[in-house]
Amino acid sequence: MKILIVTQYFWPEEFRINDLVVGLSDRGHQVTVLTGRPNYPTGKVFEGYRKNPSAYSDYHGIPVVRVPMLARGSSAITLLLNYISFAFFGSIVGPLKLRRMKFDAIFVFEPSPISVGFPSLVLRALKKAPVAFWVLDLWPESLEATGVVRSKFILKQVGKIVKFIYDRCDLILAQSRSFIPEIQRFNQSPNKIAYFPSWADKTDRALTDSPAPEISVDRGKFSIVFTGNIGEAQDFGAILDAAERLKDRKDVRWIVVGDGRMASWVREQVGRRQLNHCVLLAGRFPLERMRSFYMHADALLVSLKPEPIFAMTIPGKLQSYLAEGLPILAMLNGEGAEVIRRAGAGFASPAGNGAALAEAVLRMMGMSKEARSEMGRRAKELSDAEFDRERRIDELGRLLENLLVARAF
Repeated sequence: MKILIVTQYFWPEEFRINDLVVGLSDRGHQVTVLTGRPNYPTGKVFEGYRKNPSAYSDYHGIPVVRVPMLARGSSAITLLLNYISFAFFGSIVGPLKLRRMKFDAIFVFEPSPISVGFPSLVLRALKKAPVAFWVLDLWPESLEATGVVRSKFILKQVGKIVKFIYDRCDLILAQSRSFIPEIQRFNQSPNKIAYFPSWADKTDRALTDSPAPEISVDRGKFSIVFTGNIGEAQDFGAILDAAERLKDRKDVRWIVVGDGRMASWVREQVGRRQLNHCVLLAGRFPLERMRSFYMHADALLVSLKPEPIFAMTIPGKLQSYLAEGLPILAMLNGEGAEVIRRAGAGFASPAGNGAALAEAVLRMMGMSKEARSEMGRRAKELSDAEFDRERRIDELGRLLENLLVARAF
């Protein structure tokens, strides 16, 4: 099949879509990517891209078509302009750059914003190709949950945009089962909606055989590792509350690997709360380095704010954590927490409850190494059973082929 991937985020930004396009290409599909200028999560266009844009037009032999786009910046206004600019230029410049190309299907990657749907719908009309839309973030709910938009009027208008996009997609894929009823609020065609979860980030284990040198090896401490975006949704206020409750313990440390819009605030809070001795902010590293940080971990940490939308979400990092075969400490509500409890892969505390997270840390520390290893084994077992990369990408290929067949009739 000839597949067009529409995504606002792509390599050298680190998102699972990078792995997906390689997986589809490896299966013999002809894949093309339509995206913008890389600027996530720093909010600035990557220096390497600015100096040599042509070096980023091919990814593992896959053509990458880029359109102009304003960088995210550091304010709500610049973020909004970032969203609007990709939707606009993707809809105008995108078709011009793709004008001589034909596609059998269009796949849309939507971790946020929903406006990524506009270029795909324009291309759907021009290319006569069906659209599959992978919903990894629910709008307008996520706007309200993160405080980006508080106006009920604006949220209602965003809801109309969501309905407009969903109604014109041929298939809507939900990253969690809890997403499906919310999607149905805007689209009443149950046959168009399917559950399609994410999978663990693909990493080459042969590349990493020792812990990250940026962090000192200290087996006398129970090390809790968080990796990924440091943003509003991750609720670092509650994480730091837990760290503060345990700061007098000499045998606990928190290792944070990542960056994001809240990173400077977290650094300031770590200093203000006098947590520098137990909260280590390693900074941002490429995906292939993550396993070296996991090798420091006695447990892996995942968290989301106590908002209804986040209770419906399975955080993308959870699949990667499960695949590592390490115990998981979660501060989550809803489906993500249930995944961990069902598997016996760790402890899930209520979202936003730093005190409960601190108690869970102490409870896990009190377990034997054998009991913690058993948690890790169960995590890996669940990863292999439900979130296997090869099966998920095979399934997506079949779903897109079914769209092509249905379109023919």
